[in-house]
Order: sequence, then C-alpha cells, then structure tokens
Amino acid sequence: MADALRVAIAGLGTVGAGTIDVLQTHGTLIAQRGGRAIEVVAVSARNRTKDRGVSLEGFDWFDDPVAMAREADVDVVVELIGGEDGPAKAVCEAAIGAGRHVVTANKALLAIHGNALAAAAEAAGVSLNYEAAIAGGIPIVKALREGLAGNGISHVYGILNGTCNYILTEMREKRLTFETVLDDAQKLGYAEAEPSMDVDGIDAAHKLALLASLAFGTKVSFDDVYTEGIRHVSLQDIDYAEEFGYRIKLLGSARMTEHGLEQRVYPCMVAKSAPIAHVESAYNAVVACGDFVDDTMYQGRGAGAGPTASAVVADIIDIARGSAIATFGVPANSLKAMPASPIERHRGAYYVRLMVDDQPGVIADISAAFRDESVSIESMLQRARSQTEAVPVVLNTHVCEEAAMRRTLDRIEALDSVVEAPTMIRIESLV
Repeated sequence: MADALRVAIAGLGTVGAGTIDVLQTHGTLIAQRGGRAIEVVAVSARNRTKDRGVSLEGFDWFDDPVAMAREADVDVVVELIGGEDGPAKAVCEAAIGAGRHVVTANKALLAIHGNALAAAAEAAGVSLNYEAAIAGGIPIVKALREGLAGNGISHVYGILNGTCNYILTEMREKRLTFETVLDDAQKLGYAEAEPSMDVDGIDAAHKLALLASLAFGTKVSFDDVYTEGIRHVSLQDIDYAEEFGYRIKLLGSARMTEHGLEQRVYPCMVAKSAPIAHVESAYNAVVACGDFVDDTMYQGRGAGAGPTASAVVADIIDIARGSAIATFGVPANSLKAMPASPIERHRGAYYVRLMVDDQPGVIADISAAFRDESVSIESMLQRARSQTEAVPVVLNTHVCEEAAMRRTLDRIEALDSVVEAPTMIRIESLV
C-alpha cells in the first residue's frame, strides 16, 4: 500500500470534528477504499482547549490556518472555516500555492471566487474538491462530474436549503405562521440567530451557482442568480396551494434558454404528484435532467456533522486514489461566460392572491387588468369573510411571460379596491 495521505484541517467546528470522527471511526475501511491510509496530522482553530468530542492527540496545532496551509508537511488541506473571503480564501490560496490539494465545504467562497480558485488549482496541478458545499451528504457533485458526464443536462433544480424546507413543512403540517416556525427553528438549531442567509435564499443561491457551472460548463456567476426568500409566504398561501393540488417549496433552478442561462431561487408551487413535493423537513433533494438518462433525483440530509463530514471524507478519498477531475467538470479555461436570462423573460404560470374590498365591480376591474396585458386567467376563487372586511381573491394564470405578469400586478395594486400589495408565487411545471 502507498504511503499515507497526510491531511491538515483548518476549522474544528461541527464539520471539522465530524471529519476527524469519520476518519478515526472507519480508518481501515477508508484505507481499503482509497488504496492508502489517510492521516490527519495538523489542525488549526481558534480555541485549543475546547472539547470537540474527538481526540486531537498527536496532531500539530497551528494558531494561524494560513501558515498551516503553507508550511505543514501535508498533501491535502481541508478548509472548514467558512465565509466568502478572509481566512478561508487565504487558506485555499496558500494551499494551492504550496502545491497541496484542497477540500472545502465552503459554498459562499466558491460561488464568489470559484472561477479564480479553479484556474489556480489546475495551473498548480492540484485538486479543488467541494462535494460538501452542495446539499451536504448528497453526492451531487460526483453525479454531475462523473456519473452523468456522458449526458447533456437540460435542467438542474432542487431543494437546496434545509432550513427553508423545514419551515415550509412545519407551517403546512402544524398550521403555524412563518415567524413562529422560524423562532422554533432557531431554538432547535436549524436556523441561525441571524437567519437571512437561509430564509432570504442566499445560501441556496450560492449552491445553485455551483450546480449551474457543473451542469452547463459555464463560469460560476452568483451575481446572476435571481434570488427570493420565503418571508412573504403565508399560511394562507400554503392552504390555497394545497387546495389547488400544489406544495410550496423553495427551489433553486437552472436551465439554458434562448435568452441565456436562467438561474433562479424562489418559493414556488410544485404539483403534489412531483417527487420533489414530498421531500420534507430539513432534507435536500436535487434533480438533474440528462438527455440520455431523463430525470435523476438525489435526496438526503443537506447539513449537519455526519452528512457534511461524509462528503468531505469522500473528497479526500478521491485524492488518495489519485482521481483528478477539473473543478467544474471541464478545464477552467474552457468554462463559458454566458449571458444571464433576466427574470422578466421567465415563462410560467402564476398564483396570485389579492386582498380587496368586497364591493361590486372589483372582479371586473381585476379581470380588465389581466386582459389589457394579455395574461390569461385559468381559475379564480373568491371567498367573502364578512360585509366589512377585505376578502381574498385567489387566481391561477396560464403560462405567460413574467414581464406581462408584473405589469398586470402593478395595474391591480393601483386599484382603490385593492388594500394590500398582491402576493405572487410562481407555479413550476418541472419539465
């Protein structure tokens, strides 16, 4: 058996400690599968004395993770610090500059700096692996780079944030408001104290930018991902979705269109008959549509010590085997810069909820706004509460262009009888 692969880990939080745990628990099995032993020999973290639940005995300790990446006698540096810049970026750059392979779980870093880091890694002849950066323990990077390498990909989409999926599931099943479920999620550790990265869709957008590059051979273009979160989704909307035969999910979706690369993260309605509609709680799922395999779906836990550490170790094992694959599936200098398809060119059906004064002529005014913008209504539902309160008017449209849908809603919002801003949720056909 070849000499042991020597590993340094920068960051000993949940995932860092979990990675050590996996390597220590399955050391013999991993050596058999990787063709050589894998040994952690150096670590770096802020606090030397913290109990992390794993033994750190015998490891070289570095207070400075960048110095460790540059100076430690290792083959692989694992970056688990997090953040799109600062020490995380410096660690990766130092490791690549020293000719060491890099494994990271840092989607934000790669979404912003992935193109430059991939080019640097390939120029240095080292690997930049990041299975843990997308959907935790789901091996979607390996699936796109290897398992589906013989396919042209037409569409990749998925539930990429477990926090949002948990919140939407709890709202529907327990009939609770967004604010109530978010508070519960924070207490349970599913959501951060500052939850905007999750609930505003940013975390999912980071992951989608990487998936799009893998699927379509394009440069990573996070700034071109249209992003909406779930703060505006109400229990009322979830109930109407159920009535119409849909579930509301926060989806990330990328596909190539005649207008350019479409990258979207937003809450949308998917038919209950779609498999992804039944992915619940904190689980993630990704669907890749290939021209020879049709739809392939990958489901599992998208976060946590075990699933994420599992993905980190899988990347290290690939390096131990000598497996070398371009970071985004094709050489960095072959990645294409594609124009972004603007959200206004999106085509699909729409759910709209209006709160209006219950008075004669309201429906006629609403219908006229749709008519004037050539947006066809498929169905409409009105239920009165009382003679004195505003009432909901809920409708679904046929497929139209989003620019026309937005003009329609602008007209409707200007009506005196409409008492609050319209709610619009896209309906995804997933074909």
